[in-house]
Amino acid sequence: MRIGKFAEVNGLSIDTIRHYMDLGLIIPEKQGGQYYFDSRCQKALEDILDFKSMGFRLNEIKTIFYYKGYGKLTHYQEDGYYKTLFMDRYKMVESEIEKLTEIKAKIEKRIEKLEEDTSNKSSSVGIDIKTLSLFKCVKCNGELTVFEGNVNNNQILEGKLKCSCGELYSIEDGILKVGSPCEQSEVGFDNNYIGEYMNATDATYLDNFNKGFEWTCKKIADCNLNNKILLELGTGMGFFLRNIYNELPEDCLYIAVDHNIQRQRFLKNLFERIEYKRNILFICCDFLEIPIKKKSADIVFDITGTSNYSFNHEEFLLNLVDSYVKEDGYLFGTYITFKNFGINSLLEHRYRENFILSNIKNKITGLNYKTIDENTSENINKGGKYENYFVEGEKIATYCFYGKR
Repeated sequence: MRIGKFAEVNGLSIDTIRHYMDLGLIIPEKQGGQYYFDSRCQKALEDILDFKSMGFRLNEIKTIFYYKGYGKLTHYQEDGYYKTLFMDRYKMVESEIEKLTEIKAKIEKRIEKLEEDTSNKSSSVGIDIKTLSLFKCVKCNGELTVFEGNVNNNQILEGKLKCSCGELYSIEDGILKVGSPCEQSEVGFDNNYIGEYMNATDATYLDNFNKGFEWTCKKIADCNLNNKILLELGTGMGFFLRNIYNELPEDCLYIAVDHNIQRQRFLKNLFERIEYKRNILFICCDFLEIPIKKKSADIVFDITGTSNYSFNHEEFLLNLVDSYVKEDGYLFGTYITFKNFGINSLLEHRYRENFILSNIKNKITGLNYKTIDENTSENINKGGKYENYFVEGEKIATYCFYGKR
């Protein structure tokens, strides 16, 4: 029979049959440009499948076939050869089973630990009463006081803050809300999000992203965070905060600002399940309406916050929020830079200025930050489902900055 029929009868693909032919395991007769498979081919295939079912690799099966073909063994010799062959395979399988059993036990313990951590939810995270002196009204700069609230372990979980001018600010599920935060989400926020994000994003982009994180985290380790107020612009899914969470001292305050309430809820829920607590203040608001006093932040983390803002605004975000930062403050920044803009670029002309490396450096310098260290990644030309802001022909890089006024 021809190759197509032979493959069909045996429930295999033609490519698989051709692979066995290329290895010399099946040797059909060729007649007029066509291969014909006889009973010897059928027997060879059955032997291949039989040996494969016992874990033999194709190169090992090929050696067995050679031995049978050249040796023309007697039954006695053949039995002795196969006995040795199968005993060796048996010992190897036993060894693999032992290793797999050990691996299985370790995985089971890890699963039990994860289930235990998930089921034992720790105390809720809210607005710490000690941080109230930090707030101010975005309308009149007046002091904010607790108007009504549900307080648990000095954390305000539900309630309102009130200014003497009559302005009210709500606290919902431990998050301070200002204005009308975004309630919609482009993705579902759950524990599967990270895996889905990685699968939908180019590996080179992820590599650049990770290297920028590592560089910034190492620089933060050189900075004294004790008793400091840290302000992050655009916390998002908390990729950055999660990377430095373990390094945060207990006496510092981390202000996580984002306009999407669903992101804030998701991230806060993650930290509520961690045994060791850090002082995280979640504020859901527009960047221009952060209800904290002027010159409050010792360190500002601008981890693509300005870049994300610049996709829809002409202003350089750091300029707009500079009043929140102390005169001797530090800046850790990560910025998206375009090496070139294509004819079909998705970025409007009026927004491009804040994506040019030289302009970014000049604007940071204009805010009196002196460079301590900086790093620019390699250019890449592909992103992913959530980094689809550049088109074919455009190249982008990530610029990382660490400096102090």
